[in-house]
Amino acid sequence: MTTSLADRAIRFRELHQQPGCFVMPNPWDAGSARLLAELGFDALATSSAASAMAMGRGGDYQLTRDEALAHARAIVQATELPVSADLENGFGHTPEAVAQTIRLAAETGLAGGSIEDASQQADAPIYDLGLAVERVAAAAEAARAVGRPFMLTARAENFLHRRPDLDDTIRRLQAFEAAGADVLFAPGLPSLEAVKTVCGALGKPLSFMVGIPGKSFSVAELQAAGVRRISLATSLYRAAMAGLRAAAEEVRRDGTFGYLTRG
Repeated sequence: MTTSLADRAIRFRELHQQPGCFVMPNPWDAGSARLLAELGFDALATSSAASAMAMGRGGDYQLTRDEALAHARAIVQATELPVSADLENGFGHTPEAVAQTIRLAAETGLAGGSIEDASQQADAPIYDLGLAVERVAAAAEAARAVGRPFMLTARAENFLHRRPDLDDTIRRLQAFEAAGADVLFAPGLPSLEAVKTVCGALGKPLSFMVGIPGKSFSVAELQAAGVRRISLATSLYRAAMAGLRAAAEEVRRDGTFGYLTRG
């Protein structure tokens, strides 16, 4: 690698400061990372669900912290692009656990990472706001101590956990911004109008997740709404697996290899 980790981190920060928005696709292994880099994207991100599925597991919350960071390291080493990681809820409930995850993430060479307020607890799927803010504050403190830029993304998960409360989502994002997050993220926003409302309520960049049918909008539409960064979640992995399935089904069903002309 000829581009230092510090240079990548600086470049990643600059991407969030420039006008307009950029797309940050989500590879699931080193090979897909290289393909995306060759296509000219400026940054990459891991997807916790795609990473787990690529390892033959279910989806979110299926990897340990060590497994997730080892997977992220392989993607970091595959290209010279800055990489941000989906760190789920920080692999622990306490602010101390979240801070340690950020420190370990930085050691892998990541230029950023996201921490969500989803608890993985069925009776209370979203952390109380006070604890959620403490967790983001601890993550931000750890990020500032890295020695190079580390873009901390704080995620408000209401809309992914049957809590479609836009006002509460905005309150949470504003509190996370005040606690030191560099980027804010509310996956599952239901409309462009909601996206625009959220962007207008924040002073820091908003990241948007493409991947939910009916709730995924074009780059031009999202940029006009004020979005600064777009990720693709598991959608590229699903598209790749759909292509694999169609090709394999053709061979199994018909005994033909028409997929060769599409490869």
